[in-house]
Amino acid sequence: MSVRGSIANARSVVVKIGSSAITTLEGGLELDRLNALVDACESRMRAGSDVVVVSSGAVGAGLSPLRLRKRPQDLATKQAAASVGQLAMAQAWSTSFARYGRVVGQVLLTADDIARRAQHRNAQRTLERLRALRAVAVVNENDTVATTELRFGDNDRLAALVAHLVGADALVLLSDVAGLYDGDPRRGGARLIPEVAGPEDLDGVVAGSGGALGTGGMASKLSAARLAADSGVPVLLAAAAEADAALADASVGTVFAARPERMSARKFWVRHAADTNGALALDDGAVAAVVGKRRSLLAAGITRIEGRFYGGDVVDLLDNSGAKIARGVVAYDSAELNGMLGRSTSELPPEWRRPVIHADDLVAHR
Repeated sequence: MSVRGSIANARSVVVKIGSSAITTLEGGLELDRLNALVDACESRMRAGSDVVVVSSGAVGAGLSPLRLRKRPQDLATKQAAASVGQLAMAQAWSTSFARYGRVVGQVLLTADDIARRAQHRNAQRTLERLRALRAVAVVNENDTVATTELRFGDNDRLAALVAHLVGADALVLLSDVAGLYDGDPRRGGARLIPEVAGPEDLDGVVAGSGGALGTGGMASKLSAARLAADSGVPVLLAAAAEADAALADASVGTVFAARPERMSARKFWVRHAADTNGALALDDGAVAAVVGKRRSLLAAGITRIEGRFYGGDVVDLLDNSGAKIARGVVAYDSAELNGMLGRSTSELPPEWRRPVIHADDLVAHR
């Protein structure tokens, strides 16, 4: 099946709505646009698909009520605008889906909720339960409490993480652009790229930053699309104005082919969602075993420990030059590992003979 066919026939779809698709600087939340997007989602659900919405726009929706003329730059004002906008958005999504007799559940997440394994699982269970109860989950970053250190950076990345979190079969990114171009379409002469099958299709592509209302932009959409596709989820990037076609047969925009095998939820969390709490430097033999042969990491191959961490934390793995080559879930505290460095398994006490990082908990960067 083609990439567009797999997206058109996906049973579970995450739909990300960009800020510019439902808000304006002058008028705040645009209900007509939001209703049109809900109509498209409803048509997809009536065709048999589960739909999870990831909605940007909380800050944008709060600007007009607070008489702010532009998107604020300081964190406190952004969070104040988001606190007003999130309420308005929740009501708008709920009212719009109620036209079809559907109940909406709002799910607010911070990066910390995804990075920490326990919160990650709780968010996953909540979203699964909402779907089982036939409610429509509308997800947004919790801008009212997220700090600079905790932010996803943009809701495109959040959408990619949510797509894997709920086991979606496709991710649809809807914004104010018709797809991925090889340059800035506003300047003329740019060519739409209909399909990205691999990194070679992105040679020469120039991606810009966000606009007046959003924190994303083509760069963030491209990054999110590649993140989702790398984990096994095909992606469609299209204009919100073409939502009907995007959600009906995926005949518009740019599609990103997914890797053949879907990454396990745990490995996806290790690679893309978890924070790291330290690092382990490896000798050449250990690098070859971890990266080339996908073997477990043993104490004998570790030359240096960086940082303080505990068993169950995620750490980076470094080669001799200090480059990050992998990351994984470590089985020992940093204090324990200090007494194990460079020692073969046979030289260690029985309680220290399990791998430092098991192959099932290890993800190489290349």
